[in-house]
Amino acid sequence: MIVVPAVDILDHRVVQLVGGVPGTERVVLPDPVAVAEGWEAEGARRLHVVDLDSALGKGHNAQAIRRIVQGAGIPVQVGGGIRSSEVVEYYLDCGADRVIVGTKGLKDPAWLQRMAERRPGRLVLALDMRGGRVQAQGWREGLPLGLEDVFAMIADMPLAGVLYTNVDVEGQGAGIDAGAVRAFMAACPHPTIVSGGITTERDLEALEGMGVREAVVGLALYTGKLNHSVIRR
Repeated sequence: MIVVPAVDILDHRVVQLVGGVPGTERVVLPDPVAVAEGWEAEGARRLHVVDLDSALGKGHNAQAIRRIVQGAGIPVQVGGGIRSSEVVEYYLDCGADRVIVGTKGLKDPAWLQRMAERRPGRLVLALDMRGGRVQAQGWREGLPLGLEDVFAMIADMPLAGVLYTNVDVEGQGAGIDAGAVRAFMAACPHPTIVSGGITTERDLEALEGMGVREAVVGLALYTGKLNHSVIRR
């Protein structure tokens, strides 16, 4: 299993939020490019870069993300507020290995189908869950969609995978909800990338035991709860 450091960018800085809520910053670092380079230097095999400003509809960090992607010697997946074909193509043309789409793909499945067929194996659908409901618009909107409906919708699409984030445990530092992860993976028709609540090596071992191929980790790495050596596992 690959442990993927998260580089979440808000107000042009790298942050780690509690439950994705602005104003709850637990970590603030001034230079996103330097942070990304630091994770690569420590042995990361992939980076997960998210534009929180774009996700929240308050600007973007496209230039910094382009510098990260073009300067990296490892694959970079990019997400956060990507809601148009032009932005998908922009990041892929910059050299991103994958682009993560959430709100647009869920609200416009025909668009997601077209983009996945245009760029097979390069799109990841983000499924953020809070209280059992699918979230959109940077976790601010619950959608009237059941997981079974979403999985049926995407079953035949040539996606790279599905990014599952449990918002209820995200940034809490209290561990994963193993039962929720297991149930999600059992129903999901694509490889599952797991994010949210990963705090200890026991969490990582549990995910690996379930067959998770990739786990995105943020706060635990930045605060030292997880030794940075796990990104080289």
